[in-house]
Amino acid sequence: MLFWTLSIALAALVALALARALWRGGAGRAEAEADLQVYRDQLREVERDLARGVMPAAEADRARIEISRKLLEADRSGRAAPASARGNPVVPLVLIGAAVAGAVGLYATTGAPGYPDLPIAKRIARAESFREARPSQAEAEAQVVLPERRVPAADYLALVERLRVAVAGNPDDLTGQRLLARNEAVLGNFPAAIAAQRRVIELSGAAVTAEDYATLADTMILATGGYVSPEAEAALVRTLELDPRNGTARFYLGAMWAQTGRPDHAFALWRGLLEEGPEEAPWIPAIRSDIAMLARAAGVRYAPPPAPGAAPGPDAAQVEAAAAMTPEERQQMIRGMVDQLSERLASEGGAAEDWARLITSLGVLGEAGRAKATLAEAEGRFAGRDAELAVIRAAAAQAGVAE
Repeated sequence: MLFWTLSIALAALVALALARALWRGGAGRAEAEADLQVYRDQLREVERDLARGVMPAAEADRARIEISRKLLEADRSGRAAPASARGNPVVPLVLIGAAVAGAVGLYATTGAPGYPDLPIAKRIARAESFREARPSQAEAEAQVVLPERRVPAADYLALVERLRVAVAGNPDDLTGQRLLARNEAVLGNFPAAIAAQRRVIELSGAAVTAEDYATLADTMILATGGYVSPEAEAALVRTLELDPRNGTARFYLGAMWAQTGRPDHAFALWRGLLEEGPEEAPWIPAIRSDIAMLARAAGVRYAPPPAPGAAPGPDAAQVEAAAAMTPEERQQMIRGMVDQLSERLASEGGAAEDWARLITSLGVLGEAGRAKATLAEAEGRFAGRDAELAVIRAAAAQAGVAE
C-alpha cells in the first residue's frame, strides 16, 4: 500500500507541475496582449503629437523606433507561450490526466504491483532449494551437446584400443585404469573415463589421493560442458577433505556456487585462489575475467590485484597518439599486436593463457577462421592436459568458435 501511495502522490505532483506550467503560459500570453495594446496606444499618441506640432519630427522618429521595438518584443513573448494555453485549458488538462492514468494502468498490467522485496534469508533458501534440485550427472550428460573433436591419428587410436583390451582383461590393474581414464578423457569418451577413474579410486583404497578425486570431478565437469553436478560436487568435497588447499576443487566449487545463486560463496573461494596464485595456475585467467562481475553480484567492492609481471600500460605519449588515430589506424594497430602474439606462439610456444588470449582477440576482431585454426593448434599442443585445455576451450566459447 505504501508503494501505491507514493506512486499516486508523485503522479499528482507531476500533473500539478504540468498544469501550473500551462496556467503560467496562459497568464503570460494575457500579459503580452495587454502590453501590445499599450504600445499601440503609444504609437497613436506619437502620431497625434506630431500632427499637432507639439513634438519635433526627429523626436517622433526616435519614439516610433523605441515603441516599435517594445511592440515586437511583446508580440514575440506572447507567441512563445504554449499553444494550448491560448485556447481552452480543459483539453491539455484532460490529456495530462489521461497520461497519468495510462501510466498507472500500464504498470498495473505489466509491472509487479504488490510484489514484496525478497529478503536475504529467502534468497539463500531459494538458492539452496535450486542447488538440491539441480540435474544429476547422468541427466546433465544426456542434455549437453559437446563440441565435436578432431579425429586423432590412427596409430593413437590403435594404442588406446589395445589399452582397453588389456584393462578389460585385468580390471584390477591400477596403472592400467589410470592410463585408460586419462586417454578416454583425451578422446572425449567421458563416461568411459569417469568409470575408469572411479575404478582408480576404488582400487587405491586407503592410498587414494586428493588428486584422484579432483581428476574424477574434473572429468565429470568436462562431460557436462562446465556444469557442476551433485556427484561432481561430492567428489570436490572429498578432494578438500584430503587436501583443503587443492586449487582444482576450490575453483570448481566456486563455479558451482556461482551456478546455484550464491555469488558470495563463489567470490570467497575465487578471491583466495587469485590472491594466492601462482599466476600460471590454469584457473587464474578464468577467475581474472569473471571475478569483478562476481564481486558485484556478491555486493562486494573489490579490485583484483594486477598480474605479476604484467606489461606496463601505455605512457601519455602513446595514449595521445592512439587517441589521434582514425578507427582504421587503431584497428590496424590492434591487428599488429595480435599478429605479433600469433607469431611468437607459433615459433616459441607459450602458456595456455597466451593461447586463450590469442583466440579471444581473434574472435573480437571477427577473424573466426584464424581463431578456429588457433584453437585446433592449441588443442594439439595441450593434448592430455585437461586443465590447460579447459582454459583454452573457455576462451574459444567466449570467442564464439567452440565446436
